[in-house]
Amino acid sequence: MIARREPESAVPLAHLQAKRRSNTVGARTRLILMPELPDIAAYIGALESRIVGQPLEQVRLASAFLLRTAQPPLSSVEGRVVRELRRVGKRIVIGTDNDLWLALHLMIAGRLHWRAPAAKLVGRQSLAAFDFPNGSLILTEAGTKRRASLHILSGAESLRSLDPGGIDIFSSDLDSFRATLTAENHTLKRALTDPRLVSGIGNAYSDEILHGARLSPVTLTRKLSLEEWERLFAATQHTIGFWVELLQAEAKKGFPEKVTAFRNGMAVHGRYGKPCPRCGDKVLRIRYADKETNYCARCQTDGRVLADRSLSRLLRSDWPRTLEELEALKHR
Repeated sequence: MIARREPESAVPLAHLQAKRRSNTVGARTRLILMPELPDIAAYIGALESRIVGQPLEQVRLASAFLLRTAQPPLSSVEGRVVRELRRVGKRIVIGTDNDLWLALHLMIAGRLHWRAPAAKLVGRQSLAAFDFPNGSLILTEAGTKRRASLHILSGAESLRSLDPGGIDIFSSDLDSFRATLTAENHTLKRALTDPRLVSGIGNAYSDEILHGARLSPVTLTRKLSLEEWERLFAATQHTIGFWVELLQAEAKKGFPEKVTAFRNGMAVHGRYGKPCPRCGDKVLRIRYADKETNYCARCQTDGRVLADRSLSRLLRSDWPRTLEELEALKHR
């Protein structure tokens, strides 16, 4: 990995991340696992060495719902040589001869796999195969809902229609980052995961960013001090940069087959009930529908337990407001 100068606020977390490789996620977890910027970067890194300079011999669709465009036709990309790969938001974009572009959005449960040439599409989860002389790129999607999509576009300018418009964290500075996230007054969690504001950050890495910045996920963007903005910006660049480099390094050893939002070395995401690597207190969570936000009350909310919508309504006045009240409730 390339040596990086760590922001002061993230140095302890960086060392802990490098050491921790033992936490796992229980089988009971059924949360959104959408691939985010580091995962997309890992896919692109793995694909560049495999398909750039290679002709796309054939595209086989097992699901007619995957393709969302009619023109140019699917057949127009067959036989074209791949010239480059790009990331547009959370899409993987493959550019071929004649300025044609295939844009894949994996959505929540879509995953890519590298298989032997002309590999068969097996099972209901297999949606498409992109055949190259040296192997087949297989797209699968778990579950019954078909959300993954494929767009075929002509001309690089047409890719703008697929870009939500969020800023790139590495090409922006503190002032533009702050201005973008304060355009509307949202919680930090919502602002970081809004693709119209910030490109490529989702549920998992926003948890890690906020823990690294020692900020509450429900703090409003217009309530932050300048020092807190500096911490948030540094933590965002560090966290995403750290995981991009780590996952790209792993992708060089083999195609990334196990893309997940829960990774060994994460500080809080997917670690509900486990000790915070910074202070040792148990990681807490807020659950809304099928999303979960993980945080450390001691490090991020001055010891205040954030209200979970369903449980706080159930417990009403008995809902614990602090870590001490939460521990007392557990021992009743």
